[in-house]
Amino acid sequence: MPFKASAACRHHIPQQRYRVTNSATYDAALRQRGSLTVWFTDAAIAAWKAEPRTTRGGQRRCSALAIATALTLRAVFRLALRQTEGLIGSILTLLGLDLAVPDHSTLSRRAETLEVASPRPGSAPVHLLVDSTGLKLCGAGEWLLEKHGTRMRRSWRKLHIGVDADTGRIVAATLSTSDVDDASQVGPLLDQAGLLASFTADGAYDQDGVYREVARRFPDAPVIVPPRSSAIPSQTAGTAPTQRDRHLQMICEHGRRTWQKASGYHWRALVEADISRFKRVIGNGLRSRTDRRSGTEIALAVGVLNQMLKLGRPEYVRLM
Repeated sequence: MPFKASAACRHHIPQQRYRVTNSATYDAALRQRGSLTVWFTDAAIAAWKAEPRTTRGGQRRCSALAIATALTLRAVFRLALRQTEGLIGSILTLLGLDLAVPDHSTLSRRAETLEVASPRPGSAPVHLLVDSTGLKLCGAGEWLLEKHGTRMRRSWRKLHIGVDADTGRIVAATLSTSDVDDASQVGPLLDQAGLLASFTADGAYDQDGVYREVARRFPDAPVIVPPRSSAIPSQTAGTAPTQRDRHLQMICEHGRRTWQKASGYHWRALVEADISRFKRVIGNGLRSRTDRRSGTEIALAVGVLNQMLKLGRPEYVRLM
């Protein structure tokens, strides 16, 4: 029996083929992603020591930049905290630097309160592409499953990201529990994204609250969200149609594929590619045990992916 019913009669779309035009530059950028000089910079070494404390309490040996550098190396090379401590110690030894090595307990404790700079929004409005994905929590549940094969509910968190369609950069990211609705995170994402030219997301964001949130902040920004299959027009569709009513009308008259092409909805594939890149480079789970440390881990991971993209990205030419 075929995988899909009437597979021979279905409409088949040929796979598109592309050729990379900057192979040498992109290949060099891929090699740079594993270079220690990219992640362990001279600026980090210069600001390694913490500023003298003027209030009561013990003196810190490592600055916030030093902790952020160590945790960034942990994210890039997928290391545990003790392995990160060993890596930092070996780097400082090879460089002949007399600097303090933060131990694994310090890295874990400082990650709770570490302030990571979020991506700076540009001056130009962005075409924001939004999506979410699940990240596993590595803890006792995973250990019990591997050790004893017990069937228990796995804990996980939901990562919401916003991507600039023109540059591919992640300009907004939030972390929530698994029971949080995707549409409820539109406000926090818009707070980070800056000026908005358009908002594109999948059918999970087909809610009146999303349209209201975007219209309240950016009245001229179109919302490109496919209506659900059971969607019905609003009561004012005949006299004062909303954006959603116009989407429904075009889909009814010309079909969903024509609407996708006319509205530019197909650009949403870029945010799915970024989610895939996140899981391939960073991983599909969270190593931190608390919510604040997980937030720090996500913020550093976003910075890592944006830095990798800054080193170089491929340029394509479509062949067919």
